[in-house]
Formats: sequence, structure tokens, C-alpha cells
Amino acid sequence: MSDATVADGASVPSVPDADLDAVDRKILALIQSGFPLVSLPYAVIGEHAGVDEDEALERVRSLRRRGVIRRIGANFQSGKIGFKSTLCAAKVPPEKLDAFIAAVNAEPGVTHNYLRDHAYNVWFTCIAPSAERIANTLEGLTRATGVPILNLPAKRMYKIKVDFQVDAE
Repeated sequence: MSDATVADGASVPSVPDADLDAVDRKILALIQSGFPLVSLPYAVIGEHAGVDEDEALERVRSLRRRGVIRRIGANFQSGKIGFKSTLCAAKVPPEKLDAFIAAVNAEPGVTHNYLRDHAYNVWFTCIAPSAERIANTLEGLTRATGVPILNLPAKRMYKIKVDFQVDAE
């Protein structure tokens, strides 16, 4: 699945065939923005997809193992819960790329990390309780990796919602 950013109202990217059957696609469509917040979520997911709870859970696990699903978790508006967030960019030489990415991914406040075809080839977001904590995290990463990191805090927040069309064959 390719990463894409789309504006509200624009066409939404579709998930390419990754050996997904109709049940997998129903599950993916449901859990993107409607993960059931109940005591037995996979029973609800299975009911909507036409399978039992155990099969629904196993299919989600399989989709995760295959890399179709990266993570399952809540998305919060960091500012509304008192946190700060920033976009970060780094020019990482090829010989340091694996170590840099591993260090960034080990940080609990990193929510996204992307490799780009650009001089600034690694972009990620970092969220923390304060701007000072973000600065300390980025300074620590720079010390550990030897790679300077641009801290690009937002001046204005634009939130978009992207759901991938997975139910179309």
C-alpha cells in the first residue's frame, strides 16, 4: 500500500491486490475508522464480515504479519490533550540510514516515519507533552546518530481523514 495524502473530497487511494479476499477487505474497511469499542471487538468485526470472532482476529493478525496493517490504535488530536507535535526531517547518508531509522522508531513519541526521495530523505512526526521534551528527544537522536534533525513545528493544523477504498475488487 503506498502512502498518500489527499485533501478532503479528493479521490481516495485504493489498496492494491495483496491476496486480499472479500472478507479481508470488509475487515479493513471496518477497522480503518470504525473499530468497535466494545468488550469483544473481533466478534463485532466478524459479524460484519460474515465470519466468527476467532477467524476475524486471525485475519487481522495475518494482515498485520503481511504488512497490510501497520498498527491498530487510537489517533488523538495531540493539542486537545495538552501535547505538542512537530514534523521532523533529516538528511541521512545511506550508510547511516538503517541505524538512524532504528533509533527514530525506538522513540515512543514517533508516530510516523517515512523514507523520501529527497535531500531530506527521512521525515517523521514526534509528539510529546511539551516542546522542550520534543527538543530533548531530537537532540538525543542527533547525539546518538550524528545526524542533525530539522524541527518543523506546525504554525497551523490541517487535519484530513484518509480512508483507503478496500472494498472494491
